[in-house]
Amino acid sequence: MQRHAPKEHIDRVLSEIKRYEGLKPVPLYGTERTVIAVIGDERILDERHIASLASVAKVMPVLHPYKLASRETKHETTVIKCNGVSVGGTTVVIMAGPCSVENEEQIDAAAKGVKAAGATILRGGAFKPRTTPYSFQGLGRKGIIMLENAAKKHGMASISEVMDVRDVEYIANHIDILQIGARNMQNFDLLKEVGKCKTAIMLKRGMSATIKEFLLAAEYILAQGNQNVILCERGIRTFEDETRNTLCIATVPIVKELSHLPIIVDPSHGTGKPALIPPMARAAIAAGADGIMVEVHPNPDTALCDADQALTLENFKNLMKEITPIVTAMGRNL
Repeated sequence: MQRHAPKEHIDRVLSEIKRYEGLKPVPLYGTERTVIAVIGDERILDERHIASLASVAKVMPVLHPYKLASRETKHETTVIKCNGVSVGGTTVVIMAGPCSVENEEQIDAAAKGVKAAGATILRGGAFKPRTTPYSFQGLGRKGIIMLENAAKKHGMASISEVMDVRDVEYIANHIDILQIGARNMQNFDLLKEVGKCKTAIMLKRGMSATIKEFLLAAEYILAQGNQNVILCERGIRTFEDETRNTLCIATVPIVKELSHLPIIVDPSHGTGKPALIPPMARAAIAAGADGIMVEVHPNPDTALCDADQALTLENFKNLMKEITPIVTAMGRNL
């Protein structure tokens, strides 16, 4: 649409597209311009008729298979607001906290420590997908409430993983960002379900997924109407065994070129080694990442999950000092 197109003109275009059976219009509202993506077989669309409608600036095909996630569709970078925190703007967001919520004292101590160091989003798992069924699986809904209370107490937004379509509504009522883990990146029923809510979604790249598959997974969420999608590069599985995964920093600029969605990096899962987290965090920010997600535990020695890759609160404080000049050099802020 033309810049600052009036609502009645936008509504007219939407109604005209809806007249075509099998086509679905999805409006993407920017600060100055609205883009209307059309999902379905575009061959049946009369482009000349749509182009003749008031305030239509251009009708064009989107070449990428991911229509809604593509920067072809929306040139303006998306900024997602989550309980007072903006992801994708000039601020580099820091998500930090333990791999899993263990008890009230632990998550409260973690929230207090990471907030004091500069984090604005508290992470903590309540439903944990584990490789072995005998590992700690999380506290479930009880853990969600503990995370919610700790985040509210310390003035932070919250993020936690959802694994089951039956838990989406419950978690969305208590947590600010729903995380789709790497193992569920192509759980299409789950993607569709979170796409029906308005809560922000953080989608992690699958450990064997291409960038195209990554963006198509995001498309599933966007196509259901939820435009609040944050991407997360967390490393992919390769033949290398010195690190837990191979953290592909190049994903950040590639995604920035292909998509308007914000992207953050998880150096904790990406490397699995505390000593590698600070340098990879610095590299991610220098590459243009909109934020980082770090595992931080008040006492990693006693952690019930991923104890060997969690930072102590003191190490996290040092990490924040190390990334500050990189953030400034990139013309951004914490």
